[in-house]
Amino acid sequence: MGRRHGLAHAEEIRAYTADRVALVAGGRWTDGPMPTADVLDIAESMLGAHEEFHPGLHAEMMAMADAAGITPPEAIVVGGFTDFVDTVRTVVGGDHPATVIEDDCTAVIVPDSRSDEADDGRHGYYGQTWDMHDTATEFVVLLRITPTDGPAALVFTTTGCVGQIGMNELGVCVGINNLVCTDGTRGVTWPTVVRAMLERESADDALNVLLAADIAGAHNYLIFDSNGVGYNVEAMPTARVVTKLDDEPLIHTNHVLHDEARAVEGKRDHALLASSAARLARAGELLADGPIDAERLFDLTRDPEAICQVPFDPYRIESSGAAVMRPATGDFWACWGPPSDNDYQHFTMPTTDR
Repeated sequence: MGRRHGLAHAEEIRAYTADRVALVAGGRWTDGPMPTADVLDIAESMLGAHEEFHPGLHAEMMAMADAAGITPPEAIVVGGFTDFVDTVRTVVGGDHPATVIEDDCTAVIVPDSRSDEADDGRHGYYGQTWDMHDTATEFVVLLRITPTDGPAALVFTTTGCVGQIGMNELGVCVGINNLVCTDGTRGVTWPTVVRAMLERESADDALNVLLAADIAGAHNYLIFDSNGVGYNVEAMPTARVVTKLDDEPLIHTNHVLHDEARAVEGKRDHALLASSAARLARAGELLADGPIDAERLFDLTRDPEAICQVPFDPYRIESSGAAVMRPATGDFWACWGPPSDNDYQHFTMPTTDR
């Protein structure tokens, strides 16, 4: 999944950045066009929040921007796009347009009690598709990061983004679904929050990072660790609704399920809302009974009825990739492109104090 050399990645980051800035300036995500300079001014105003939240990750993002030949504000846009547009809509007072079509993932945490039985007991799983506009697929990569001041991790992401989904060597997994909100702020975008959570030693510690973060926009976060502790968090700038994993899978798609978060949820196109509801119901059906192993989760991500999305006009949504993780054993399976058309590749993360 890391197929290209550094120069090619730099070129791709610049291309992806130009596309994202143009989308905001064109009004497709903000219910009205705005000058590019104004877009970047808003992004620049968010840099301080990132540096204050995590100086090390801010420095990493700035180093990436410098190496790729983009500006610091552009790094905010390309890395945290869907949170950034939540912020822009609040700043300019626009509605969430019906044309917004990206980040329609299906995610699940499988508790230890529902997992297949291995030689050394039952170990749960985390799995999800990562769905975007089909132009994003070519930018999907898997990174193995080895910080000098934190745990190593495998991180599923796109070029120009510090991280989206991952598992660290201490057995902590973090994943996401996109949500939309009406209370965006000039805060920290979700990839930096995900990476900060992946520095922690347990699901509880990662949850505390999320609860304390001054987040810029809306995402649903799923957290799972090697001890079988898991959480789902519908996280809005002004609301955090936490659901703890019990004996049944926690499943989430792209609409909020709790009133506290629903109070600040942005409107979505009715067809996309129907898709989110259908994927949630279908995942529940597919995981309703019996033990769940990695292959069963692979099949879920390939489901043609609702979950594995193929592009068609006008939305062009595609399952651009998928990931399945078992934190207790350090197993990470990743798929580039639609799971229905591509094989999973198996990676391992050496275990440390699991």
